[in-house]
Amino acid sequence: MTRLSRTRPAARALAPLRLLVAGVLAMSLAGLAATAQAQEGPQLNLQRVELSAGMHRIDAQVALAPQERQIGLMNRPEMPQHEGMLFVFEQPSEQCFWMKNTLLPLTAAFVADDGTIVNLEDMKPQTLDSHCSKKPVRFVLEMNQGWFAKKGIKAGFKLGGAPFSRK
Repeated sequence: MTRLSRTRPAARALAPLRLLVAGVLAMSLAGLAATAQAQEGPQLNLQRVELSAGMHRIDAQVALAPQERQIGLMNRPEMPQHEGMLFVFEQPSEQCFWMKNTLLPLTAAFVADDGTIVNLEDMKPQTLDSHCSKKPVRFVLEMNQGWFAKKGIKAGFKLGGAPFSRK
C-alpha cells in the first residue's frame, strides 16, 4: 500500500491508458499473426457457387474480398477435378494473375459479365509469370490445368450460373 501512495498522481492516471494501448497492440499483433497463418495454409471455407459449362457442373469457391482474391488457391496441394475458384472483382478491368505460392498447375478463364470466356491461360505453379485478360473482365475462373481442354471449352464459350445472370 505504501508503494501506491508514493506513486505520482500523473503516473497513476496514465496506468489505464497504458493497459488500453497494450491491449490494442496485442490484438493488432494477433490479427497480423492470424493473417500470416491464413496465407500459410489454403483457404478452404469460402462461399461456393455452382456454375455450368454446358453439361459440366463446376463447384466454385468464390473469392470476393480483396484478401480472399490475394490468397486464391495458394498452398493447396490438390483440388478435385469438378472444383475451381471464381474471383469476382468490383468492376471490369484488365485482370492479371500469377502463381507465386500456388502448387497446382491451373488454367485461368477470364470471363465477361455475361459468362462468355474471353480467353484461357495455362499457368505454371510457383512462378511470377503474368497471365492477363485480353479485355476488361470482372470474373476469373481458375480450374485444374487441362480441365477446359478436356471438355472442349475454348474462348467464346458461355458459362452459366448466378454470377453471370445479373443485369
